[in-house]
Amino acid sequence: MKNRYPIPLSIAVLALTVNNAALAYVGPGAGLSLLGALWGLLIAVGAALAFVIFWPLRQLRKRARAKRAAAETQTRSQTAEQDSAELRRRAP
Repeated sequence: MKNRYPIPLSIAVLALTVNNAALAYVGPGAGLSLLGALWGLLIAVGAALAFVIFWPLRQLRKRARAKRAAAETQTRSQTAEQDSAELRRRAP
C-alpha cells in the first residue's frame, strides 16, 4: 500500500518530535504546593497498601492468641481441679 501523503506526514512527525524549551516559570509557592500534594498522595497510597497487606497477618495473630489463651485456660482449670481433689484427699 502506497502512502499518499509522505511529505505532510514527515513534517507532522518532525514537528511533534522536535524538542523546544518550555518558557514557563513555577514559583516557589506553586512548586511547594505541588510537592506537598504529591507527597500526600504517595503516603496515602502507601498506607492503603500497607493496611491491605498487613490485615490478614493481624487476623492470624489474633487467632493464634485466642487459641493460646484457650489452651492456657484449659490447663489452669485442669490444674485447679487436680489441686482441689488433692486437698480433699488430704483433709481429715
